[in-house]
Amino acid sequence: MQQEVFATTGLLGRTGLRVGRLGVACSYGAPAAAFEEAFERGVNYFYWGSRRTRAMARALRHLVARGHRDQLVIVLQSYSRSARLMEHFLHQGLRRLGLDAADVLLLGWHNRPPSARLVDRALALREHGRFRFLALSGHHRPLFPALAAGSPFDIFHVRYNAAHRGAETEVFDRLPAERPPGLVTYTATRWGDLLDPRHMPAGEPPLRGADCYRFVLGHPAVNVCMSGPGTREEMQEALLALELGPMTPEDMARARRIGDHLHRTRRRFFFG
Repeated sequence: MQQEVFATTGLLGRTGLRVGRLGVACSYGAPAAAFEEAFERGVNYFYWGSRRTRAMARALRHLVARGHRDQLVIVLQSYSRSARLMEHFLHQGLRRLGLDAADVLLLGWHNRPPSARLVDRALALREHGRFRFLALSGHHRPLFPALAAGSPFDIFHVRYNAAHRGAETEVFDRLPAERPPGLVTYTATRWGDLLDPRHMPAGEPPLRGADCYRFVLGHPAVNVCMSGPGTREEMQEALLALELGPMTPEDMARARRIGDHLHRTRRRFFFG
């Protein structure tokens, strides 16, 4: 029997953007060559966000110079609650990448609706062609369904992993079936806890990185699962998830069992 694999690309909700199932963040130290290798293997959702590293900037500049701009989905983030600073950070990021526009502007870590002033400035920037789609991230899950209809947000970045599965019922099941927003998930390894043998149930080996990404991508609502590789080897481990494809029901059950144990025994700043 031929092994089932994840679809190479899919649509990012109602945006119409075609994206690889795995995304990559820049902040953890992977070299430029690792990002370029990821692109060659189908990754095109590049999140140049919290700590804008030179390595991803070099990789993106090189890929654009090679004629791949139309295949890239470049995400710039701002944590600022100031509309003026948000605009500054967007323009600064575009200058560093040598771009006129990003594909996505991500307003980061909002656990309540962003201010009207911040959203209005973002929409004005979109009208002027500085980015194409507006995204929102946060840790308060009820916010996302509340903003799914009638808001300007095209994409949501939501925390989801084997230990934090509340998004399944509080977000994924509550989004509109027609023209849903794009769904991107982060913290697939639960900040490394799912990989750490010290925190496992008795006699249970830890998950590997590829398992964590496979678990997340196994949910049909997820368009993109973010990865945060710190080395080329960690990038290759993340990419392995795409080759291995969906988990078996037995492996999914094991991941949930480990996740439940971690949720009970190893508390984190963010719960649920």
